[in-house]
Amino acid sequence: MRLVEIAIPVGERELVIETLEARDIDYYITEETSGRGGAEDYAAIITFPLPQNAVQPVIDELRDAGLSEVAHVIVIDAEVDISNRFERLVERYREDRGRRIRIAREEIRIRARELSPSLRTFVTMTVVSAVVATAGLLLDSAAVVVGSMVIAPLVGPALSASIGTVLDDRDLFRRGIRLQALGVIVAIASAALFAALIRSIPLFPPGADVTKIPEVAIRISPDFLSLIIALGAGIAGIISLSAGASTALVGVMIAVALIPPAATVGIGLAWGEPAVTVSAGILVLVNLLAINLSALITLRYMGYRPRDWLKRRHSRGEMLKRTSVLFVVIVLLSVFLGGVTYSSVQDAQYKHTVRETTDSLLERPRYAGGERLETVVRYGPSLSLPRKYRDPTLPFHQPREVIITVGRPTDRTYPGLAERIRTRLYRRTGRNVSVQIRYVDIDRAP
Repeated sequence: MRLVEIAIPVGERELVIETLEARDIDYYITEETSGRGGAEDYAAIITFPLPQNAVQPVIDELRDAGLSEVAHVIVIDAEVDISNRFERLVERYREDRGRRIRIAREEIRIRARELSPSLRTFVTMTVVSAVVATAGLLLDSAAVVVGSMVIAPLVGPALSASIGTVLDDRDLFRRGIRLQALGVIVAIASAALFAALIRSIPLFPPGADVTKIPEVAIRISPDFLSLIIALGAGIAGIISLSAGASTALVGVMIAVALIPPAATVGIGLAWGEPAVTVSAGILVLVNLLAINLSALITLRYMGYRPRDWLKRRHSRGEMLKRTSVLFVVIVLLSVFLGGVTYSSVQDAQYKHTVRETTDSLLERPRYAGGERLETVVRYGPSLSLPRKYRDPTLPFHQPREVIITVGRPTDRTYPGLAERIRTRLYRRTGRNVSVQIRYVDIDRAP
């Protein structure tokens, strides 16, 4: 609930009281005795409790009734009101407006501003977060990566731009955009410098392939699930903010979509891996745009908009324009995500075909006692790349070699098995790959 306190200018006392009484809202009046002079004297201070989602409608009604802009309106977070009249008020606004606006538009604007720290603090925390994330990625430590997200100060800028658009607050929108761009650039630069330092000391094994680190690999082969995470982060951020709840956990979710991929871009730059840099960079950009798009749409659905009809008209136009741009860019970038998703599905299907083909051959009498122990598929580039392609964790590849480990009795040989598997795989998939069989003798006691 909220406790609203209004300093009523001279001549506006009756209209405030009549509006509140028409809504059956309890109020308490304290006469103004400070003796201030001038045309903007305040006649009294009126205080009344309201449900959280009733603040904006009531303030709008007071403004429509004639409450001037010079009136001080203070909204205080209160704990509880146990009166029967307040309970009835809660029920009435729950039925009328509970589905749409939660906290008042001014309150959500102020909360968004408070979530964006000072520039020095923002840059410092972003640098620390990116460095910790880089260390966590290189160590392949999910716990360290999660820790880096907790301290990332990105939730405020990510939501401020959307709130500024919907409420036609240009300063808030521009600050949100600037801080988002600055945060991504600082995070990538910090990660690149730290990764280069780690590589040069060296604190990381020389010659090691960073693309084979699982925590790095999942950020350089993003699929459509990554987009869902970013969209969910934007929706959850706005819902949390508009409900007046803590945004700490939502801040972590937004950081999940931005900090580790940005750190991966830095690692790619430090290791001179263009494919890593491009793949992770696309993921950062898609996630950033998706967070803004989902936040914009959620705010609009919840009913947030400027009170003034001119600003409301301008806000509607700006929102349509920015939403359209975000949607188009996300769709274009999603072609990359779609390619990765398709490649992942194809990989799984091909490996399943290899296993199925091998098992069916080993069931034949000539291969009696044979048992498939392990299947490895090695990939090569499906596109022409400027440098040697080394690992299947990067997108856009195709199978080049199949290595199958087969267990067999010590007294048996399986001539021609590799060629038969290669021929069958070609017939089933149309891919001509090299097949290598590695045999392991199995000695079983009777």
